[in-house]
Amino acid sequence: MTAQDLNIILFDDLVRDRLLPFTFTRPVAEIRIGILTIREKWERRLHCSVSYLTRDYLQEKFPLQIADDNLLINGAVTPNQALVDEIHALKRGVVLMKDNCMVALRLNRDELANFDLSLPDGFSQQEPMSPIFRLTRAWHIFYHNGQELARDFDLITAGRISAPISSTNHLLHQERIFAEEGAMLEYVTLNAANGPIYLDRDTEIMEGALIRGSFALCTGARVKMGARIYGPTTLGPYSKAGGEITNSVFFAWSNKVHEGYVGNSVLGEWCNIGADTNTSNLKNNYSLVKVWDYVTGRAEDTGLQFCGTLMGDYSKCGINTMLNTGTVVGVSSNIYGAGFPGNFIPSFSWGGAAGFETYRVEKSIETIEKAMMSRQMQLSEADRNIISSIFKVTDRYRKTV
Repeated sequence: MTAQDLNIILFDDLVRDRLLPFTFTRPVAEIRIGILTIREKWERRLHCSVSYLTRDYLQEKFPLQIADDNLLINGAVTPNQALVDEIHALKRGVVLMKDNCMVALRLNRDELANFDLSLPDGFSQQEPMSPIFRLTRAWHIFYHNGQELARDFDLITAGRISAPISSTNHLLHQERIFAEEGAMLEYVTLNAANGPIYLDRDTEIMEGALIRGSFALCTGARVKMGARIYGPTTLGPYSKAGGEITNSVFFAWSNKVHEGYVGNSVLGEWCNIGADTNTSNLKNNYSLVKVWDYVTGRAEDTGLQFCGTLMGDYSKCGINTMLNTGTVVGVSSNIYGAGFPGNFIPSFSWGGAAGFETYRVEKSIETIEKAMMSRQMQLSEADRNIISSIFKVTDRYRKTV
């Protein structure tokens, strides 16, 4: 039996809380790393659609489909062909397991109803032969973006030929540059010496932009005139970028269109970075960066010398904002004013270095609706319910700062 014959479910395990603030608003498999989300990677590899087993308040938007025979795959694990082949051959009663992490298993309807993220009774363990990459920390999204971008590039472009690219552009290592039909660029420099460059359909890079791979410009995204972008960087669907960016991932619909610097950072969906905002990604004493951990409730050593800002969905900052090295911003926060705010800014916070107050949920939703209307989009009732749920579950963090 192949995976196409089964009902595929991507499940969140306990690592979900280590990936906050991004998993406040989505299952783990909806995280974008490389060109694609983890879900999109699995769907392309398995040639089928999937559903999710995630937190209850997310299931309305990300529903669970149950069948008599279900193949569960860890949503924090990214696929490779060897792993997909092992999953195709996975038998009932066996859990594919690596370093105490359940990678995949098959469950019937009754077993799924009682599944609690532990090894089911009577199941044996099998270690996968193929290498496993599992996303376990939020900063892994930018840190491992290069390897995932290269894998996705090979997956998407295999056996295909790039659309023509205008001769006004300066292309270095053109064999590693791929443009879909509808990608627009003139008088741009693209350098793929350090990694591939992928330009999706309906994208635009304006004149004078300088881009060094690896780099992905996803559907509908825009790069402004004179932008300087260093890889590995991903601009998710319908995002807009200008100024200077290094090794960062924008999920979707997020804007950083003016001058200012964003480096070694991750922006969720519908974020907005004000003009001349700068993220620090290196401490003055060159020591390793610590970031707020939602599980332990304190700063955790990343082991990285370069780490910028991790910003959850719907958050924004005003012009000339300064963000400290290793800053974590929750969902729907509004940052402004002079000086450096703290390294941890809880969800639904309004303010800056002078202090924060609670950003009331109804006001937050009103602002989100206006931002989405400017892009001819509407906030769904499911998203509205998710935002209200996040406001409640994040109240304890606002009381700690």
